[in-house]
Amino acid sequence: MATGAQEINVKQLVLYSGSFGPREIDELREEISRDPKKFDELKEAVNELKTKDEDELSPAVRVKLGVCQFLIGKYDDSFASLKKGDGGALVHFYFAKLHAVKQEYDEAIAAYNTAQSAGYNVDICALGRAEVYRDMGKLTQSLQELDYLSGAVEQTAEYLYQRAATVNAIGGNPQEAVALYERAVAADPNHPGALYGLALENERRGNDDVALELYQRAAAHFPTNVGTLMNLGILCEDMELYEQAQSCFQRVLDAYPMNKRAALYLKDVKASLNMKSDSSNDDENNMRARLLAQPITNFELSQRSRNCLAAMQVETLGDLCKHTEQELLAMQNFGETSLNEIKTLLQNKGLELGANTGGKGSAGVPEPVDLTPEELEKHERPVADLELSVRARKCMNRLGIRTIGELVRKSAEDLLACKNFGVTSLKEINEKLAKYNLKLRGE
Repeated sequence: MATGAQEINVKQLVLYSGSFGPREIDELREEISRDPKKFDELKEAVNELKTKDEDELSPAVRVKLGVCQFLIGKYDDSFASLKKGDGGALVHFYFAKLHAVKQEYDEAIAAYNTAQSAGYNVDICALGRAEVYRDMGKLTQSLQELDYLSGAVEQTAEYLYQRAATVNAIGGNPQEAVALYERAVAADPNHPGALYGLALENERRGNDDVALELYQRAAAHFPTNVGTLMNLGILCEDMELYEQAQSCFQRVLDAYPMNKRAALYLKDVKASLNMKSDSSNDDENNMRARLLAQPITNFELSQRSRNCLAAMQVETLGDLCKHTEQELLAMQNFGETSLNEIKTLLQNKGLELGANTGGKGSAGVPEPVDLTPEELEKHERPVADLELSVRARKCMNRLGIRTIGELVRKSAEDLLACKNFGVTSLKEINEKLAKYNLKLRGE
């Protein structure tokens, strides 16, 4: 691997150096991960290599070209170049990786076997097969590949990562998987798979700042895992790091132009960027809707006021504005001091009690009456049963939505007013509700 003491000349290595095997490829990957400018140099070198005359593109040079195209995410070009290569072990190893990327799993296993027979490192091929079997859902075979390995390979970052990911997929002890990921990162602080695994575990536990840093480190490696880029993009958007989010989704589309999910998220991010750069485009109604959708829990109130509002099922500023002073004062243990506290809060936001009786929000929308037992059972289910994406779940938390019934009493406008909730998430919500034959209010 390249070290800080010895900088690799990317163009020299790609265009002129004769030797090009696993060691040189590792050096190249490390160098372009260390310095983003080196990635641009690699792309320039690939373009220059492609323009060489046919007689200059020997089978060995075509292998080098194909591997470099794989590193920059040009998978179709990589496959075409490798097809014209020398047919050696390196070619079949990268055929295996390309088939895995395209989810052609049987072909990937066969290519790893061929690469191993041709002389490629046995342990590395076994680790490759373990990953493919896991992606196929054949977890027993994946674990068997790992169990067959022994010796020094068991202390490598790649082995520890593959075992952690397989333990996770099987549904084993989460602490065991995390410990394995941590050991992998200790063995190689820049291992992209282990960094991704740790980032995912931290995000699941709500450690967003730690997850962000780990995702960013994983995304610095090429080619970058699609899951890493998508999760990093979503997390960046949720943290209002829109430029970074846009870069992540664009990188996915550069490698997979037909990825509809990345295209939809990119559209959302661009809309957020436009809104951020030109706030005048955000009309007064939308701004008010976002304000009214803010949860009461976002604001500092005395415990007495909180208890009163909770008893009245007031969850957002919009809910609060639905009520009058008299309604609040009618609550037990709610006096002038609490009233003045709430009025001051609303005044600071340009709002007042009793002033939201005709708004577009769903505050105060009653539970539908005359529900059948089957419909009532659906309404009482926790919203977690919908198995929403991270972004949609965070919106549910912000709005204080705990049940499916509370969700269907919201309108599309209510949800879209929530920070970082866009048309992609709205479409997801509608699709999930449709499975229960339910719709949002007004749909």
